[in-house]
Amino acid sequence: MTTPEDFLREHGFTAAAELNRQALVTEFLSEMEKGLKGEESSLMMIPTFVGVEGRAKEGAKVAVLDAGGTNFRGAIVEIPPKIDFRENRPMPGTKGEVGVEEFYKAFADEIARLRPMATVSKIGWCFSYPAEATRDLDARLVRWTKNISAPGIVGQHVGRELLARLGGGEIAIVNDTVATLLAAKATEGAKTYSSYVGFILGTGTNCAYVEKCANIGKLGSAAGEGSMIINAESGNFSKIEQSEFDMAVDAKSGNPGNSRFEKMIAGAYLGAIGLEIFKAAAKAGMFSAQAASAVGGVGQLETMDLDNFCAKFAKPGRSNPLDSVFGDPSDAQMARRLALPVFERAAALTAVHLAAFAIKTGGGADSSAPVAINADGSTYYKTKAVPFDASVRRELDELLVRSRNIHYEITPQVEDAPMVGAAIAAML
Repeated sequence: MTTPEDFLREHGFTAAAELNRQALVTEFLSEMEKGLKGEESSLMMIPTFVGVEGRAKEGAKVAVLDAGGTNFRGAIVEIPPKIDFRENRPMPGTKGEVGVEEFYKAFADEIARLRPMATVSKIGWCFSYPAEATRDLDARLVRWTKNISAPGIVGQHVGRELLARLGGGEIAIVNDTVATLLAAKATEGAKTYSSYVGFILGTGTNCAYVEKCANIGKLGSAAGEGSMIINAESGNFSKIEQSEFDMAVDAKSGNPGNSRFEKMIAGAYLGAIGLEIFKAAAKAGMFSAQAASAVGGVGQLETMDLDNFCAKFAKPGRSNPLDSVFGDPSDAQMARRLALPVFERAAALTAVHLAAFAIKTGGGADSSAPVAINADGSTYYKTKAVPFDASVRRELDELLVRSRNIHYEITPQVEDAPMVGAAIAAML
């Protein structure tokens, strides 16, 4: 009988143990270089004009907005990280179309509430919708996601418009990945970091890192001097072979052909990959007739349920559909052998992802000044099927420290990293 490992291999699934990590790192670095030069690349390599020089002033209090989903938050953020006066409000445009004035009034009212408690005049705003960053740390909205209905805002510089309604002032706008990078500075204290990487692995994935301005060829002389954070939009990396299961998930997604790398490691897709594997295995006769029939009736599979099933973890108050599908112990054992490699591969590819960006920073040559990697996201920290964080660290030790003598540190997790990072953007 075909083993689960052979079955996966026959369908083009490369297990973690068989991945050519160094070759993938090289491909990542090549795509990054092309993107910085403005050449055709799967990585957008978006200049943010945000630097990392200086330290966040301890005790300073910043009025911060965080918008990126169906709700937005306002709070006062103090360094070391402390968040006070937090309030959640519905994102304008989630409950029907809103006009320009109604849209900005929601944010202006929140800043008016917070300003009396702030000691820093500049506002920090984590704005995580597709937007073009500008040199004055504003953001021009390119399009809405998350079903926001506020068409009059598209094309506007949202910071400039908000400040106009506040009667002036200053603002620093960053997206969630850039904010996650900046949040690492909240953990440095007396430490010295040679550079920084911000990484998100939750529903989706992305990386930001610090690049020398001289290397951003597509900006020419407009790049200026020093360094700035680059938002890579790295989930779109395409120079990687996909299995038949990955291609099936991609074809059924809302954006086929895009975000191929993200669809191999992020939480929105791992459950779907597992279900494609189970359905193919059922047709190949790898389960009992009863389990094969049950698999055929599963329309979709959440990553949380696949993860809990592989970890043999029962979440209180949540029934797992796979427990009934694979009620027979032999079927359950087979299913876990087929699905566990999905999470093992995700951890290995995450390490490749981070290694490439740590290398690209040019930092980490001295162990006393490592590259700071701030990781955020539920898939990174909450996956149970494999010891995700420990696996990534073990891989990075080989890819960076032993192979290249590049030293890194995955910084302590920063709660509410987007808000903390937005506050630091307003301080630096």
